[in-house]
Amino acid sequence: MSRLRVLAANPRLALGALLTLLLAAGAVVGSGADFTASSANPANTFASGTLSIANSKEGTAVLSASGLRPTGSATGTVDIQNTGSLSGAFTLSRTAPVDSDTSNPMSAKLNLTVVDCGVFNGSTAPTCGDGDDTTKYNGTLAAMGATALGTYNADVKHRYQFTVQLDGSAGNAYQGDSSSVEFDFNAA
Repeated sequence: MSRLRVLAANPRLALGALLTLLLAAGAVVGSGADFTASSANPANTFASGTLSIANSKEGTAVLSASGLRPTGSATGTVDIQNTGSLSGAFTLSRTAPVDSDTSNPMSAKLNLTVVDCGVFNGSTAPTCGDGDDTTKYNGTLAAMGATALGTYNADVKHRYQFTVQLDGSAGNAYQGDSSSVEFDFNAA
């Protein structure tokens, strides 16, 4: 005989089974004590920093030299500052030289030295040539590529000294010639 037939034949047994089921369901539902807790962190805000350069000679030449003779030289300085809020890796590069004589390009006979004279101490400029300078580039103007200057924190300011010298081997073929480039400071 099936369970349902037994329960149908015995109503008291059916009622007891039903009562047992109801009590079990009540115990399960009634004993569902839960612990809860919560925590929030509102108004999370995000903003990007800045990376910018101040150039003391923005839009003008760092140095110009005319009337150079073999072994003659000229010097100029420029102050470069990270005016942003982030540190950045600074580099110096040049545009392609524009030589007046493409057969005897003067840029191949111009020896260029770029020296980092140091960091400003407040508004006091570092002294160039005092023994603690760092040479960043030394070679011909024609051979210069991108030159790493270092990573500068926000508000750090360096003085750079550029010296150009017409090589002693520049013969008569270079008389009256000229060469020009643009120096570009970049930060990333």
